Amino acid sequence: MNYHLPIKPGHSTIQFLTGFLIYLFIILFYRNGLLETLELYAYDKLIQQFSATSDLSPVTVIKIDEVDINQMGNYPISDAALAEVLLKITDYEATVIGFDIFRNISVPPGHKDLENLLSKSQNIIAPTKYGHSKSTEILPPPILRDTGQFGFIDGLIDRDNIVRRALITLHNDQQIPLYSFALHISLLYLQNKNIEIKSDKNNFLQLGSTSIEPLKPNDGGYVEEDTQGYQFLLDFCKPPDSIPRYTLAQFNSGQVRLEDFKNKIVLVGIDAESIKDHFYMPCSAQETGHDKFFSGVMIHAAVIDQLIRIAETGAAPRKTVADWQEMLWILLWTLIGGLVSQRQRSFKQLILVWFMGVCLLIGITTFLFAQGIWLIVATPTIALLLSSILITAYKAMKEQQQRTQIMHLFSQHVAPEIAKELWQKQDQFFLEGRPRPQQTVATVMFTDLKNATNLAEDLKPAVFFNWLNEYLIGMTPIVAKHEGVVIRFIGDAIFAGFGIPIPRQSEAENRQDAINAVCCALEMNEKLVQLNKKWQKQGDPIVAMRIGLFTGTLAIGSIGTQERMEYTLHGDTVNIAARLEAFDKQQFTPDFFKQPCRILTGGKTVEYLEDHFLLEAIGNIELRGKKEKVDIYRVNSKVKKNSRFKK
Repeated sequence: MNYHLPIKPGHSTIQFLTGFLIYLFIILFYRNGLLETLELYAYDKLIQQFSATSDLSPVTVIKIDEVDINQMGNYPISDAALAEVLLKITDYEATVIGFDIFRNISVPPGHKDLENLLSKSQNIIAPTKYGHSKSTEILPPPILRDTGQFGFIDGLIDRDNIVRRALITLHNDQQIPLYSFALHISLLYLQNKNIEIKSDKNNFLQLGSTSIEPLKPNDGGYVEEDTQGYQFLLDFCKPPDSIPRYTLAQFNSGQVRLEDFKNKIVLVGIDAESIKDHFYMPCSAQETGHDKFFSGVMIHAAVIDQLIRIAETGAAPRKTVADWQEMLWILLWTLIGGLVSQRQRSFKQLILVWFMGVCLLIGITTFLFAQGIWLIVATPTIALLLSSILITAYKAMKEQQQRTQIMHLFSQHVAPEIAKELWQKQDQFFLEGRPRPQQTVATVMFTDLKNATNLAEDLKPAVFFNWLNEYLIGMTPIVAKHEGVVIRFIGDAIFAGFGIPIPRQSEAENRQDAINAVCCALEMNEKLVQLNKKWQKQGDPIVAMRIGLFTGTLAIGSIGTQERMEYTLHGDTVNIAARLEAFDKQQFTPDFFKQPCRILTGGKTVEYLEDHFLLEAIGNIELRGKKEKVDIYRVNSKVKKNSRFKK
């Protein structure tokens, strides 16, 4: 029986290469930014869980909303109205005041009033915008251009239109650092607490004792992001809940708490739907309606809140790991996915392990995020699942091929039940792609046609082979029916075994194999009677057949190369069965239409048959090539009389 089975080391090599290619594929996708959206989405979900806004923010916001604009009857707010608001905030003893309203051009009336107030107040900061070019630049109020009481409000919006980063410094053409609106206000506030900005040993900006590590292009889930200037990750999620805010109408009518102004930072800005100054934030998905958007002034407030916490509490922005560490992190989960696919057999187990693996991965990244480290989660999750799924699919494909080979090759010659059991016990049966060499007790059958050689010479090749195939097609299913295995065809001869390929575990099974073999031989006799009658009518040759059966210990396994392996049986049991078939073959005179088969057996087989068959004693014979004599019996039929031996 020839067949081909894959060797397991080859499986391992291919699975390793598959895992490596999956890793390269994932890295290629990740490095080209195709997974950035997923990573940023995961970041947003983590931010929603670990929002770091303080309960007692040093910032208060006065927002000019749609109702305020309608009450004023015009937009933008006039210089007089703005000066009135700023003066009143000053009277409330605010430490720093910032107004997020452009005043590069005056809005009468009240221009002089506003200029006088700005020139006298060193704690009022105005906005400016540098834009992408000189044509998009918006200058601060003329009265403040020489005082430096302004900061840029240029913001950073990610590709998915969500604000996750703060930009706090830029450099002009002379490489002089320019401070953002939020940073300038924060530094003025911290001056009163003797906290100033400086550079640490790594040349990072430092507020108090805490360094702010600048964001790099590939930090966290970002891929080749524009990180010019000095940027860091924001940690807020719901600034409106923690930062006091009042509408302009509430402020003008005195509906405020003085403690929200005294010694605080107060920002004035626009928060009206008609003015396009709203942005998405990581927590926008949690909000509804207008709360999905956050005005520019509220984002400045959140940045200031975080800068103050960095200086006063040491709450550094979240850090990321190095690129090579990210690569190892992805590789680790790719390998885990491959190992999972190797270990698990059932699909249910695989699903459970996938679930546990993803939970572990999310748990680790969540824990690290809580500790201030942003580690990517979506990419390694995809690596885990993809490597596991593809390697499992490859493994399943190879196993299906192997199963198909086993079922195809064995099921042609054995009962389907045996072929199925063989597949179920494949780990016990196969070793490195070959049938495992084993010793067992089995019954061996050899059959041969009488004078088939002469027929091959007398008939035309096509006629002979059609005739021979009809004979073999008729006999082979009979072997499988009686739970036997056809090892090979040797010309017109059949070499088969009963009790293989799965070794028997008991004497009762060995006995049943011997009985099955004899029953098979008797049914072959009946089948040959039918064929002879048919052939005679067709004018084709009729034949007789000799069968030798013997039970004993033998070795089972495979021989040959991986390209051409042969499953076979070896041992004295095989030799004796072959000798029994060929014994005294010239003296065999068949009855072609009643008993065309001569069935000889002996030794252990006869002991197993007990009283089930009618046996005829031939004698104690020394077979060719054997020194020990064997008691030979001819099987005539199943028992119909009390005596089992016919003398």
